[in-house]
Amino acid sequence: MIKNSAWQRMREGLKWLYPGIGIKRWGLLLVFGIVIVILGALDLNKTQPLFLKILDLLLIILGILLLLIGIVRLIHAFFIFFYPEALEKKGFADNIYRRRRLERGPNVVAIGGGTGLSVLLKGLREYTFNISAIVTVADDGGSSGRLRQQFDILPPGDIRNCLVALADAPALMSQLFQFRFDKFSEFSGHSFGNLFITVMTKITGDFDKAVKESSKVLAIRGQVIPSTLNKVMLSAGYKDGSIVKGETNIPKAGKPIASVWLDPKNSKANQEALLAIKQAEMIILGPGSLYTSIIPNLLVKDITEAIVASSAPRVYICNVMTQLGETDNFSASDHLKALIEHTNPNIVDYCLFNTGDIPQEIKERYAKEGSLLVPTDTSKFNSLGYHYIGEDVVGVFDGCVRHDPSKLAHTLIGLLEEI
Repeated sequence: MIKNSAWQRMREGLKWLYPGIGIKRWGLLLVFGIVIVILGALDLNKTQPLFLKILDLLLIILGILLLLIGIVRLIHAFFIFFYPEALEKKGFADNIYRRRRLERGPNVVAIGGGTGLSVLLKGLREYTFNISAIVTVADDGGSSGRLRQQFDILPPGDIRNCLVALADAPALMSQLFQFRFDKFSEFSGHSFGNLFITVMTKITGDFDKAVKESSKVLAIRGQVIPSTLNKVMLSAGYKDGSIVKGETNIPKAGKPIASVWLDPKNSKANQEALLAIKQAEMIILGPGSLYTSIIPNLLVKDITEAIVASSAPRVYICNVMTQLGETDNFSASDHLKALIEHTNPNIVDYCLFNTGDIPQEIKERYAKEGSLLVPTDTSKFNSLGYHYIGEDVVGVFDGCVRHDPSKLAHTLIGLLEEI
């Protein structure tokens, strides 16, 4: 058994000598350089005319040059395998340094769902690769809802968006995962990434494994973790006493929400999510839909308890605009109050809200759709006893108001460095 193991290791090692890898030539050059240096040094010690000693010195210098070229080219060949994307851009050394710096970046946990969380992740990955995205699995609409119902799996949509946001694979691979079939196809409305995760779930027999395998395909930096592996349904109770079941149905009622809850109520947290929270140096809630993207994660009791027990700074990112059917006429402090009422007063330390301006024509268009700029009532935060951070973290992308990934991440990492 030991002999076989040694033989297997030797065979694996010999694979580096396969044609086309670019190892043999530079390895031989390196060895040739060493031999020339040794021969020149040995000959230099002999008693001989001056011109021969000069030739020996020149030979040694040539050997050293060949040796250095061999070393550099071997290192380059190895990096082609392990860090190919770093060589596609100018500034090879800068890219390697940047990667190493990001690998040593802070452990950050971001909790939420929808497009808001993926926007945040795109910004954070410019500062650290140690990111854990804890994602809601309460979605029951669109492609995710159809796949959830048809194949009895957890919804893949929000997971897919986060995987793509953290992907280190070529851009084409990310585009592939986000590709959505048109309405004339049998796969109408489905994205390729959702179908891929569904197939992986069926192959592996486990949604969590499917997410991990998809992470490998996209070569993501960090990890994407479903908040719970239980098949949960989100329900809402309104202030008029009525009740609605289903995440996508909640905003449609158009009535003030009193509370939301998960069924089953005793859903267990994903253990990997709890471990990530325990190791976190910063915990971020949001941005995203308050009642249908952020709070559902915190309704998993173990997750809320882990966040409350953490000594890491906990930041809630308030939405820039109110959301029709969820947070109509909400101020920044109203968002925070709803979050606290559903969880624990110690769930956050800081509330980050936008103070940047938005073009008037954009605000007017949003107003017609029932969405307004969230008022930043700072005086309320003082009375509630929470820290608030007002910064310009907004941007307009394709005519839509969104948090700017770069501004948002810069503000959060700056806060972490100050604490």
